[in-house]
Amino acid sequence: MVAENLETKLATDYEAIRRREYELITNLLEVLPKVDNLPEDRVAQVRDALFHADHPYLMVFVGPFSSGKSSIINALLGKQDLLHVGVVPTTDRISILRWGEESQRLSSGGDVDAVFYPSPLLKKVSFVDTPGLESVFQKHEDTTRKFLHRSDVVLLVMLATQAMTARNMEYLQTLKEYGKKVILVINQVDLLTPEEANSVREYVLDQSKAKLGFEPEIWMISARQALAASEGGTLNQELWQASGLNKIEAYIDEQLGDVDRLRQKLRTPLQITQNVSQAALVAVRTNQSALDHYQNISSNIEQQLAAQKREQEKIIRDTSAEVSAKFGAAAMNGSEAIRDVFRFSQGIGLFTRGVVELIGLSGLLRRTQGNVSYIHTAFDKRKAFEPIHELPTIVNKLAPRLEGKDIQDIDDLVKYAHKEVGALPSSIRQKVIGNIQAPLQYDRTPLQKVSADLEVIENEAQVVEVEKLDQAVKNTMLYLAVYEILLIVFGIALLNIWGQVAQSQPQLPFILLILLIGLGLLGLVMIPIRGRIMETTYTNRMLALQARYIEALTKAADKQVTYGTELRRDSIAPLTRLIEAQTQTQTDQMNQLQAAEQEMVGIEAALAALGKKGLLSGLRG
Repeated sequence: MVAENLETKLATDYEAIRRREYELITNLLEVLPKVDNLPEDRVAQVRDALFHADHPYLMVFVGPFSSGKSSIINALLGKQDLLHVGVVPTTDRISILRWGEESQRLSSGGDVDAVFYPSPLLKKVSFVDTPGLESVFQKHEDTTRKFLHRSDVVLLVMLATQAMTARNMEYLQTLKEYGKKVILVINQVDLLTPEEANSVREYVLDQSKAKLGFEPEIWMISARQALAASEGGTLNQELWQASGLNKIEAYIDEQLGDVDRLRQKLRTPLQITQNVSQAALVAVRTNQSALDHYQNISSNIEQQLAAQKREQEKIIRDTSAEVSAKFGAAAMNGSEAIRDVFRFSQGIGLFTRGVVELIGLSGLLRRTQGNVSYIHTAFDKRKAFEPIHELPTIVNKLAPRLEGKDIQDIDDLVKYAHKEVGALPSSIRQKVIGNIQAPLQYDRTPLQKVSADLEVIENEAQVVEVEKLDQAVKNTMLYLAVYEILLIVFGIALLNIWGQVAQSQPQLPFILLILLIGLGLLGLVMIPIRGRIMETTYTNRMLALQARYIEALTKAADKQVTYGTELRRDSIAPLTRLIEAQTQTQTDQMNQLQAAEQEMVGIEAALAALGKKGLLSGLRG
């Protein structure tokens, strides 16, 4: 019972490690073909390791056609018709027999079919039935030879009546050169007498020793007797022993019960994988070293783009500064014009104009003077509108400057990108997708669309603001006229009562007269003060218009700069995409290979512990 538990534990642990190896190798086969500069033969080695990891102990049957290979396998598995049997070659394909919960055959697109069958023996070993090795069937021989290097043990099957022919001798020599353990299986010994069978065995040993220099292990069997032993569903042990197939069964039990052999079976694909993984890591690290140069390219491009954007932004700032200067000049000239209108010396004139406005003659006066307002005349005199008139000229220079800079920068970047692509290794250069070239068209829409908005602000600065000032001047003149007229009326009234008041209070009329004169002068003094207030209000409004103007212009220019930056990136996108993709690929490959390395360490530890835990458990049990 303890032995059975140990064997079961060993088989379970073996299968668990084998599955880990299979998953490890499967994952690596997703990565390795994509590693640049990793030789294809390295990937092929891992594919072979995958085959090893996907199969338990592999016993390969080779030999001439009709030597009984398929019959032997059928007898071992207790099913007479599992594999086709015939006197002529029945297939040019290799059949791998594996354990499965139900019987089925799966044909692949290659030369190998998988046959699944629920035999306990197949939990320990996989059998491989190969086509015949006769030279007349060259394709069969090539297919079989390609498969031999995957075997753990090779059984060379020959008929007792044709043992150790020249061709069989050649087969044995070839198998010996493969470095595989070879066991000679002589079939149909039931057709010989015991003496004849012993003679055949001695002859084979002698020939092997004389011509090949070694004595192979020889099993004398009868596939026909073995098949007969399992007829009726109950195994005839006596007939089974007589058939000699019990030797193959015992060999399988012995091999699969040997922990060292099981460990070696699992270590072989692991060692292959470790070697290739190390080579892949070296290749990836080498690729990453080369990628450092690509990263420098990417860094250079980003630095150039940043510098070019700063230059564009400086152009916008310079233009905004020019705009600010023009608005500042306009505000200053306008302020001087307002000061001219509201000087103390202009008080009598403002009063006169206010009187004219009151009596309704202002319209006639403006018509006779060309319908030009008083404030407008002052602004023209100070040339307050000229800076505003110059704004379109300044703004119109911005678009060509940005466009010219865009085109020049793009041409420089394209030349740089072409030079760097030409310097890339051919294996990397072939991965460039798309053309590195300057755009065929250029969109000026952002700065074209903003012109209408800027014209509105320019109009406000020239027309609307002047109209507001003109209205303020009119109101001031009216207020002044009304104020002074009221003082005059009061003065006339004072004169009418001068005599009466002078008799009772002789000083009062003089005091009132002086007061009226002072109030009249005060009205004129308020003119410059009113001018200062209007000057400040006008300057603030001009500053607000300036801010709106620069904001609208800057937003449009920023859109143009963003568009130019996108053009630059699009022009060299094939190179930058390649660098980004290669960087990500190299990083992913390194992470996957390092994860595989860690898993290999874990599998190696599990291999070292294979059989030990089971033994301790058995002893405790």
